[in-house]
Amino acid sequence: MNAPVPIAVCFTFPMLRNSSFWTALGLLVHTVVLAGAANPDWLIDPSPYRARVQVAPDRPELVLDNGLLRRVIRLAGWQVEQVMNLTDVDDKIIRKAAATGVNILDVTEPFTELFHRDRRYLRIEDAERYPKATEHIPEMIALVERLVANNVAYIADDGSVYFAIDRFPDYGKLSQLDKREIRAGARVAQDEYAKENAQDFALWKAAKPEDEATGAAWDSPWGRGRPGWHLECSAMAMKYLGETFDLHAGGIDLIFPHHEDEIAQSEAATGKPFARCWCHGEFLLTDGAKMAKRVGNVANVVEMRDQGISGTVYRHFVFNAHYRKQLNLGDDSLEQSRAAVNRIGAFALRLSEATTGTAALADAATRAEKAFLDALFDDLNAPEALAALFTFISEANKELDDAGTDLPALERARAAFRLMDSVLDLVPEQDVDAELAAWVEEQLGARRAARERRDFAAADAARAELTARGILIEDGPEGTRWRKG
Repeated sequence: MNAPVPIAVCFTFPMLRNSSFWTALGLLVHTVVLAGAANPDWLIDPSPYRARVQVAPDRPELVLDNGLLRRVIRLAGWQVEQVMNLTDVDDKIIRKAAATGVNILDVTEPFTELFHRDRRYLRIEDAERYPKATEHIPEMIALVERLVANNVAYIADDGSVYFAIDRFPDYGKLSQLDKREIRAGARVAQDEYAKENAQDFALWKAAKPEDEATGAAWDSPWGRGRPGWHLECSAMAMKYLGETFDLHAGGIDLIFPHHEDEIAQSEAATGKPFARCWCHGEFLLTDGAKMAKRVGNVANVVEMRDQGISGTVYRHFVFNAHYRKQLNLGDDSLEQSRAAVNRIGAFALRLSEATTGTAALADAATRAEKAFLDALFDDLNAPEALAALFTFISEANKELDDAGTDLPALERARAAFRLMDSVLDLVPEQDVDAELAAWVEEQLGARRAARERRDFAAADAARAELTARGILIEDGPEGTRWRKG
């Protein structure tokens, strides 16, 4: 394994949005890139938005314009450092808190808990860090001070601080803003503003009565106030990832103004590139229309669970489309994904119960694994990766029908399937009663504690107890998984 490399994603979680399918989609396609990888000239020509991974004979080497899942990066032998920002103070949150007479944390904490619950339900891996904006105010103030000192920010009469876009010559390089109207000297104070209207944006906002009333105001050199949304993300990203990190991901709706403003304020402060590469995921549609609260077509994970849709079914649905292409949600597509996941589950069970294989089975596994990796290493082509998996299932089932005698071939097939599922994670959940599940988790906890204190005899005894009850466990990089045998 290579030494840890700061491979990272900075992602903004909008606290007041429902846990939407788009949020889940965005997390599923979070991407990473190597520090020191070739830096494409995306500022001049961002149109390709492509990635490829080349595994060199001597070492893994990634060449990335955009787009790889964190699970995929590990297949090339690299470690991931992912930061997912929780923006727990902004205009919408303050308005919600003021309307209900509570502190902003009373609004955001339930959403944070819901976010993590939904993320686990969808089998989305943990990021290494989840920093909250409200816990990083000193870092934000320090960043504003650097910008003021560098003469790219100015203090307004009310104590607000604005970024002067005309003092940053590269403003607009990510979004190709030459096609938009730039109004240098015009100010915009709100966190969200017209997509086609570039103006000086607020870094620090002078406190209003509703800010003070909801706990959204802090002391600063310019008086009481709070950070702007764009500032929050830059400050947190640079604290944990450094002044330059590898990749920044998010939805296409964040390209302008949010990501554009992040680049401006970060690079104007440091004189260094902010993110080497960018990845933007497309929208999820319902009946051909972009999800939006105002039209009432927002679906969320809670509704999915209530409808009996599993996290694996949704994962399969998402992987049917490339992350740079829009995806339409419908009942038919989810039913197709349910059938596909059931097929994967049946194959997983059959493969685990098989006793021997054939030479042709090993050959099928090798072909499938190559096709799978080639697809993922070419701009995270999940649909092609899925196709490789199902081709393998078809070929393997045919070979398992034969009375083969080749045990190494069977193990080769199992290894290929484990590799594919380590990324896609589509083997469905089994129906397990709550009492059994609680007992299994208790035994796994005891085993984990025994291993930590190096009491391997006790750990082996716990595993034997699980096996005696028909519970099969598998230790992996993401922890211990279990299923009924």
